[in-house]
Amino acid sequence: MLSYRHGFHAGNHADVLKHFVLIQLLDYLGQKDTAYTYIDTHAGAGLYALDSGYASKNAEFETGIAPLWDRKDIPEALASYMDLIKGLNPSGKMRYYPGSPYCANIVMREQDRLRLFELHPSEIKILSENFRKLDNHAAEQGKRQTVRGKRVIISAGDGFESLKALLPPPSRRGMVLIDPPYEVKDDYRRVKVCLEDGIKRFPTGTFAVWYPVLQRQESRSLPEKLKRLQANSWLNVTLSISGPSPDGFGLHSSGMFILNPPWTLLATLKEVMPYLVKVLGKDAGAGFVLECGEAGATGKR
Repeated sequence: MLSYRHGFHAGNHADVLKHFVLIQLLDYLGQKDTAYTYIDTHAGAGLYALDSGYASKNAEFETGIAPLWDRKDIPEALASYMDLIKGLNPSGKMRYYPGSPYCANIVMREQDRLRLFELHPSEIKILSENFRKLDNHAAEQGKRQTVRGKRVIISAGDGFESLKALLPPPSRRGMVLIDPPYEVKDDYRRVKVCLEDGIKRFPTGTFAVWYPVLQRQESRSLPEKLKRLQANSWLNVTLSISGPSPDGFGLHSSGMFILNPPWTLLATLKEVMPYLVKVLGKDAGAGFVLECGEAGATGKR
């Protein structure tokens, strides 16, 4: 099935959680001079217009980036995420929201590498065009790449399968983001299988999985299955903006599961998650869960 278009959901509460965590992971990798590789198995279109097209139809960004836009009390740990989003909107009006590839491209350094996969034929064309525009803009500004090899490689294909050939990356440093649409139940199984293989090939790598928190059994059991994988450590965080709807439809909660997370991430999330619940929460069902594989470091709310 290739009907999923992330544009309908751009900038929603799930994107806020996913991209905030992603930026934290990439910032940590960037603390060492050695280059690293970022691999995105389901890259999407890269950039989304909020005031037109798919995003304007359901306006899901009103559950995520919109309530944060004019806040003056943003926690320091969340500021880098907000600065990135506002940097794409220099007019001060909230018009554009970046997907994971754009977030990564902005945060990463010239020596780092991006490997982006997308299966949807329309999305891959838009993604390629968006990065072509970035290259053209850089050239117009007189910026020239000073390191060998292509910094960004975009491939049309199945990210689950394509990941195998890229692990471990040449520098032995990097992270993988796995963010399928979960249109079909098999996506849950493929996430687990992909991670099992990935952690064997690249045991020191960081692997981050976004997942929806739904009533369906596959969704509810996924984190417990991932906790049993043979990684050095794990961290699981979920954000709920409300309790489940009576009909069971709609996405009110989502999570990020990270294998081999940086040691700094837990403290950062303890600071930021209560703030996100306060600002984005809609009813008494709003809240977060934060847990990790270290003994005595599990916390829930």
